Amino acid sequence: MNDIDQLIQATLHGDTSAFGRLVKKYQDRLYNTMLHVVGDADECLDVVQEAFVQAYLNLASFEGHSAFYTWLYRIAFNVAATHRRKKKPVQSVDAAYEGSGREIPDHAANPEFPLEQEERCRRVREAIASLSEEHRAILVLREIDGCCYETIAEILNIPVGTVRSRLHRARLMLRDKLKQTYADLL
Repeated sequence: MNDIDQLIQATLHGDTSAFGRLVKKYQDRLYNTMLHVVGDADECLDVVQEAFVQAYLNLASFEGHSAFYTWLYRIAFNVAATHRRKKKPVQSVDAAYEGSGREIPDHAANPEFPLEQEERCRRVREAIASLSEEHRAILVLREIDGCCYETIAEILNIPVGTVRSRLHRARLMLRDKLKQTYADLL
């Protein structure tokens, strides 16, 4: 039995601190993924918190057929979808970063390029944020979070073939949006 399974079993036997350790292990990764999906830092915090509450309440239904984080991400995506249905349209990811007080780290070796790199990052975030919800989710899970197709299929509860086709379409849409953005500058 691995560490995650032990924490799940301990939680099911009443050890709430074990669930706290699960939260600590996954909260940053879940937040970062959901921030790209939701687009608003405050709403993202609500979604992540609600996802952990739902995971705690439904932990007994976790059967272990998939990884715990896959099950948790599926819950978070469902919570995010519920929030979106109840709320006004989502703001851009760029606005979410501005509101969060976080900055994208700049690792440029040449000090002449930081502003250009920051501008490129901003444009990519805006292009990702402009994609439809289903395409943005697939792109974020694959390209930003590094999930494999099978994991994405489990998280979004869709067939692997649908993951492949949506990801292909999302990449094409992102490429077209970025081409258009950079063409407008020339």
